[in-house]
Amino acid sequence: MHPAHHAVSTPDKPAYIMAGTGETVTYAQLDARSNQVAQLARAHGLRAGDAIALLMENSAAFFEIAWGAQRAGLLFACISTKLTAAEAAYIIRDCGAKLLFASHRLAAIAAGALAEAPVAAAFCVDGPIEGFVAYEGARDAMPTSPIDDQSAGADMLYSSGTTGRPKGVKSALAGSGAPFDAPNPLQMMAQALYGITADSRYLSPAPLYHAAPLRWCMSVHKIGGTTVIMEKFDPETYLSLVERYKITDSQLVPTMFVRMLKLQEEARAKHDVSSLKMAIHAAAPCPIPVKEQMIAWWGPVIYEYYAGTEGNGFCTIAPQEWLERKGSVGKAVLGTLRICDENGEPLPPRAEGVVYFEGGPDFAYHNAPEKTAESRNARGWSTLGDVGYVDEDGYLFLTDRKAFMIISGGVNIYPQEIENLLVTHPKVADAAVFGVPNEEFGEEVKAVVQPLHWADHDDGLRDELMAFCRAHLSHIKCPKSIDLMAELPRHPTGKLYKRLLRDPYWTGRASTIV
Repeated sequence: MHPAHHAVSTPDKPAYIMAGTGETVTYAQLDARSNQVAQLARAHGLRAGDAIALLMENSAAFFEIAWGAQRAGLLFACISTKLTAAEAAYIIRDCGAKLLFASHRLAAIAAGALAEAPVAAAFCVDGPIEGFVAYEGARDAMPTSPIDDQSAGADMLYSSGTTGRPKGVKSALAGSGAPFDAPNPLQMMAQALYGITADSRYLSPAPLYHAAPLRWCMSVHKIGGTTVIMEKFDPETYLSLVERYKITDSQLVPTMFVRMLKLQEEARAKHDVSSLKMAIHAAAPCPIPVKEQMIAWWGPVIYEYYAGTEGNGFCTIAPQEWLERKGSVGKAVLGTLRICDENGEPLPPRAEGVVYFEGGPDFAYHNAPEKTAESRNARGWSTLGDVGYVDEDGYLFLTDRKAFMIISGGVNIYPQEIENLLVTHPKVADAAVFGVPNEEFGEEVKAVVQPLHWADHDDGLRDELMAFCRAHLSHIKCPKSIDLMAELPRHPTGKLYKRLLRDPYWTGRASTIV
């Protein structure tokens, strides 16, 4: 199915509701507006396989643009609103975007990005941006009828690589000529595994530029349910929305669980969450005690899955299964799990190694064939770089997440980019960055710096380096604290023994970091 079909069968049904304003977009309105976006793209010369970029916070216009691109056979790159102008410009250039859609609230970043990465046309949403055309006027000038050559487009989302450069995960769907309303694996799993139906009311509390919120919401739209979109997560507001809209399904990250559990008991108890049938979490490790408390509070509705933006495999685990195998992220339902050693050779049950999927959907990193090759072993199995083991019954347990990748509040942060910046500072000889425990966000960014001159090891240097990072990186990547060390532990070959630096901060915490 597709929103276009629901626009015929249930035209007045809400496709989505913006939680903060109550603005409601029906399936008929979504169909008409997405047709106008597709027409707008064609009017600017875009054809199936071309790309557009969205630099937008959660808003009513987000989905009409995404669905317009989808039915026009386009790739749509959704850019994090936390990036700097230079970082956004890199993605715009790398994906080859011909159109840019940006929110008025992100005017400074959008204008800076456009200056570095010109496109055929740039549109501002919900307010003016210098050098941009008003989106609403351009959209409304287009016909609401479908374009003649509809075909399936797809998202093209970026995740950072170990070098710090974002990697675009490119789907082969856009430009393939596949029917615009063809089902996709996530839609089918949402229906078969989690019971999503046209009667479902799905609450999305996360930024839509992330893979999971975007894809799950669009899957609910394909099925014909209603999504409620939070502009920004707030724990008590989330609970009130569940009660107000009788939410049946939702997806969260563990940080959100933590923040809700920290509410006063009175605030937690006054909201009825009994309508929930499925609350699924992913994106980051969930401490076992946190999940135990959530199941005790909400009942056996807490599901979990393990997957990546790359979509090369999918593991899932139901609440009762998890209670019997605490810490597992489930069994594979897409692709076959394989645990391999450093040479890509299969390992037996309970032996720790790199997690691979065999036979899952193919993917490629855009403009990065070397990264695509690194994600495969000699057998063609693909990996996200995570480490873990599989028990005798086929349940996966993760023991590390992409080596020393930092996952803070569900956001992936790669240390190399931060290290590469720090060592460019004239007073720095060496730098190491890694994650340390944070009670609310799971992890936070820690930097350990070797000063070029040990005489500089004082708070003044720490403050100077913190300011240096803030001037060059988005705030989520900036270290929350910096330690100084006379010499970092490096092997003569140059390899940094980062675990020697990281492990002391995690002493006594391993049992809750899954």
